[in-house]
Amino acid sequence: METANFTAGRIAAYKFQPSVTGKSNQTVYWDAKTPGLGLRVTAAGAKAYIFESRLHGKTLRLTIGDVRTWSVGKAQDEATRLKALTDQGIDPRQLKADRAAADEAQRMEAKRLVVTVADAWNAYIEARRHKWSARHIADHQNLARGAGEKIGDSDRVYEAGALSPLMPLKLSEIDAAQVRAWLRDEVTRRPTQAALAFRLLRAFLNWCTDTPDYRGIAGENACQTRIAKDTLPKKKAKTDCLQRDQLPDWFKHVRNIGNPVISAYLQTLILIGSRREELAHLKWADVDFKWNTITIHDKVEGMRAIPLTPYVSTLLSGLPRRNEWVFSSSGAESGRLQEPTIQHKKACAVAGIEALTLHGLRRSFSTLSEWVECPVGVVAQIMGHKPSATAERHYKQRPLDLLRVWHTKIEAWILSQAGIQFKHEQPCLRVVSVA
Repeated sequence: METANFTAGRIAAYKFQPSVTGKSNQTVYWDAKTPGLGLRVTAAGAKAYIFESRLHGKTLRLTIGDVRTWSVGKAQDEATRLKALTDQGIDPRQLKADRAAADEAQRMEAKRLVVTVADAWNAYIEARRHKWSARHIADHQNLARGAGEKIGDSDRVYEAGALSPLMPLKLSEIDAAQVRAWLRDEVTRRPTQAALAFRLLRAFLNWCTDTPDYRGIAGENACQTRIAKDTLPKKKAKTDCLQRDQLPDWFKHVRNIGNPVISAYLQTLILIGSRREELAHLKWADVDFKWNTITIHDKVEGMRAIPLTPYVSTLLSGLPRRNEWVFSSSGAESGRLQEPTIQHKKACAVAGIEALTLHGLRRSFSTLSEWVECPVGVVAQIMGHKPSATAERHYKQRPLDLLRVWHTKIEAWILSQAGIQFKHEQPCLRVVSVA
């Protein structure tokens, strides 16, 4: 092992010297002045300063740098620094890795702090898309939409969503003060949308807290409950519901709606008490005309089977089979009925019925069923409500035939009060005696 004081001249003069065995493709020269400093010369002529020492009983060797970028003096200083570290039991490689990791963490943190609410919001929608219904996804997209986007092919444009003022902000700017100011402004213009937006924003920030890429960026308790209590108006329970005396006028004008699909949809909605989107998503594969059953894709339980009552069966069997959807639409991109509310409002206006929503039809089914003294648990099972008592949850499992008896009775009563002549053959349960 050749040792000499390194000088610029010597460094330039050093050459690769083949080993006796011919297996080594490099030659190492050592500096007599600086402990651990060496020069590696490869067979290809490349030259680089190296450092070698003992650490924890093992040989440690690492590259300092190319001779074209490191002068002799700087290489000696670096070797001296590395020797001081190894004498203290510190691994320079680990120190370098820790510094690189810290630098990378700092860069990532700086990158995280410039993430906008819109960026994180879109990532949130994509991450949760497989768990959400189409309606829930649309709510998130609509609330975040900016103003000016056209509605289909018309000249009308969408109004800015309630969450749109927050979207351009950095996620790091979202704190309790920012949310309070935003919510106070939105409540004055559209309180219902503001309440929905606040709930979705709170769920979004909770997701950010559980997601490493966004954890700790937004302020803690940005959507604390106190903000909603202080800012949002008191939530009032909706009470819109058809009364018995209103049934003739409602059915008359709904049956006169020019679009038979919408007319059938609205009548079915009040006669089975389902949620509006559950019924809108009904497919022909979910309707069994042979065994008179409907399979509803329940948002709570996942799926429930209910009776296909006689009048509803007549309504559905008369609908056109354009595609997979029972309530189809030739104009909608999805191929199914999208917005029956407009026609329903017109029918109600002509009938002189005020403020009756589509969900009010579901409420009407539940309320009107009391006229036939139907058990509450039967109505809840048909509508897809969770059982509200221990006996209902654990002891009563009603078969479809039993539901059919009561459901047919409810339908017959509603139609009779509406003045609709329709012959019902009331189903009965067969009682088998055992000798």
